[in-house]
Amino acid sequence: MSHALSFTATDPAALWAEAADAAAALVDGEPDGIANMANVAALIWQAIPDLNWAGFYRFDGTELVLGPFQGKAACIRIALDKGVCGAAARLRETQRVADVFAFPGHIACDADSRSELVVPIVADGRLIGVLDLDSPHPSRFTDEDQAGAEALIARIAAALMP
Repeated sequence: MSHALSFTATDPAALWAEAADAAAALVDGEPDGIANMANVAALIWQAIPDLNWAGFYRFDGTELVLGPFQGKAACIRIALDKGVCGAAARLRETQRVADVFAFPGHIACDADSRSELVVPIVADGRLIGVLDLDSPHPSRFTDEDQAGAEALIARIAAALMP
């Protein structure tokens, strides 16, 4: 099955709404969470401008483990007490960081990253992992980006379960 994805919106809220609709269509009927993460990471990479990394870390019950992504090679394991991803998973709260170098305990998987948006993925009361978006631009992520990424994840979280 082929998916021709096209994004026409120019303002962030509308772009994220288009991305959420496309993500829901991509995961519809597919039971494999890792396959769904792979497609959603590719979709976000294609739809959202000014990213240098877009992907997932899966929670294995102890720590975050690298999942499907688009971008440079990344850290494989992240403890819940480390970095922006660990904070999002531990607190189950989105972390939007304008300057990653000002974040205590930041993990520099890619020295080019300057800002980060990490959304926890919770389904059926269980932490599944996190969506991690990095940008080479400081203060790249806005309120609209955060709301859009959170809405996208809320809509498809169950399809990302193992």
